[in-house]
Amino acid sequence: MTTTRLQVYSTLTRRKEPFPKQPGETVTMYVCGPTVYKPSHIGHMVGPVIFDVVKRRLTALGYKVQWVVNITDVDDKLIERAGKVGKTVPALAEEMTQDYFGCLKALNVTGVDHFPRATAHIAGMIGVMDKLIAKGHAYAAGGDVYFDVSKDADYGKLCGFDPDQLDGASKAETGGKKKNPGDFALWKGAKPDEPKEVVYDSPHGPGRPGWHIECTCMAIDLLGETIDIHGGGLDLRFPHHENELAQSESLTDKPFAKIWMHNGLLKLRDKEGNEAKMSGSIGNVLNVASALKHMSGDALRFFMLGTHYRSPIDLGVWDWDNPATPIPENLTANNRAYDNFVRFAERVQLVLKMPYSDLASVSQPIHPDFIESLRRFDDFMDDDFNTGGVVGALFELLARLNKLVDTAKLENPTTADEASRQEFTEGAGVLKLIADQLGLTFLRPVGKLGGDDDTVAGLMLLLLDLRANLRLAAKPLPKGDALKQELFAQTDLIRQRLAAMNITLEDRPGGTTWRVG
Repeated sequence: MTTTRLQVYSTLTRRKEPFPKQPGETVTMYVCGPTVYKPSHIGHMVGPVIFDVVKRRLTALGYKVQWVVNITDVDDKLIERAGKVGKTVPALAEEMTQDYFGCLKALNVTGVDHFPRATAHIAGMIGVMDKLIAKGHAYAAGGDVYFDVSKDADYGKLCGFDPDQLDGASKAETGGKKKNPGDFALWKGAKPDEPKEVVYDSPHGPGRPGWHIECTCMAIDLLGETIDIHGGGLDLRFPHHENELAQSESLTDKPFAKIWMHNGLLKLRDKEGNEAKMSGSIGNVLNVASALKHMSGDALRFFMLGTHYRSPIDLGVWDWDNPATPIPENLTANNRAYDNFVRFAERVQLVLKMPYSDLASVSQPIHPDFIESLRRFDDFMDDDFNTGGVVGALFELLARLNKLVDTAKLENPTTADEASRQEFTEGAGVLKLIADQLGLTFLRPVGKLGGDDDTVAGLMLLLLDLRANLRLAAKPLPKGDALKQELFAQTDLIRQRLAAMNITLEDRPGGTTWRVG
C-alpha cells in the first residue's frame, strides 16, 4: 500500500499528527460556511481557499475527498437584516447565498461537493435534539431547549476552556432558563414579533434551531458520525466548534472529528497604525466585489496562500475612509508580486507558442534543479499544508526560468536552441503542476475592461494582429520613406490609444503581449 508523509496540526491535540488515512481511501471534510445575511467580504474567502487547496493536495496524493460547506440560512442576524432592508428572510438568504457562490467562483474554489442549507435539515435537527434529551444531555425550558454542559465530562477540551469560569451573565440573558451559565441553545422558542417564515414546529413548541446543532446535524447526515477533517476560522473555535464537538460526541459516543483545522484570520492596521479586526461594526470591511475592482480573484487567492494557513494574514495599513486607498497596502504590494507570474505565463506563450493554460504539468522532471523544486514543494505541503513556503519556492523557480529565457534568448525563434527550449518546457511544467495544486491560473484579468473575457481577448488579438501587419508592411520600405513613416505612426497610435485605456503593450522578439495597468 502507498503511504503518505503528510503531517497535519490538530487544534484538539495541539500538535502535528500523521494523517489518519492512506491514499486510495475516502476522506470526509466539513468546513463551516457563512451566515448569509450580507455580501461576502474577503475574510469569508480565507477558509474556502485554504480547504480547497487541502482537497486539491489530498486528491493529488490519491485520496477521494468528500467536502461539505454548510449555508446558515436561518439566524438572528438574518432576521434583523431582512427587517432593515425590507425583504423576507428566505429572499435575503438566497440573494446572499448567490453572492457567496459568485465569490467562490471568482477565487477558483471548485472543490466543494455539497452546500447543505440549514432550513432543509430542520427535521433532522429536531431528531438530534430529542435524542440528546433522551440521553440526559439536554433539557427543555420554557419553549427553549439547552445542552447541559455539566453532563459532558470533557467539555472545553478543544480550546482548553473551563465552563466553571463563566459568570451568571449568560444565564440572566435567557431569563434564568439555563441550569448552568455555559449551557447553550439547541432550540430557540419563537418570539411574538418574529416573521412566520423562520418559525418551525417542534415537540417543544414553535421556534428555530440553535446555530451549533445545525452543523452537527448536517455533518453527521452527509459524512457520518466521525469525520476526518473539521475546519473553519480560528474565531469559530469557541463557542461554535466547542459546542458542536460536545453535542456531537454526547449524541454518538464516538469521536466527532479526527483532525480539527483552524485557519488564521485577517488583520489590518488603521492609518494611525493601530491594529484592527475587520468588522462591520468598525466599518472596515472589504467586500469581495470591491476587492475585485482592483485585483483579480486569482491574485486575491495568491495573497491568501502566501501565509501559512494557521497564521494571521496581514493586510497592512488601510485608511478605509479614504477613497484614494481602496484596498489595504499589502494587497497592493501583492498585485505587483503576483503580476510576475502573469508575465511569466505570457512568456510561456511567446516561447512555446501555446497558452499557459494548455501547458502540460510535469510530475517527474529529469533536470536536477526541477527535481529539487518538486521535492521542496512536496516537503512544504506534507508539513501541514505550508502554502507560504510553497509560494516562496515558486518565486525561486520563477527566477530560475526567467533567467533561462533571457540567457538562452528563448523568445527569439531564430536564436533559441532546442535543448534550452526543452529545459524551459520541463521547468514551466513543474511550475504549472505546483500552481494547479494551489488553484492558481495566472490569467490576465481582461474582464476589467468591460464585456466578457473572451470578447475582450478576441478584440485585443485583432488589434495586435493589425499592429503586427502594419509593422511587417513597413520593414521592406527604405528608411525615410513617407509610407514607412506613416505605417509606424499608426502602430504608435494604437499603442497610445491603448495606453489611454490603461492597457500596456510589450514588444518582444517572439511577439507582443498586453496587460491591464
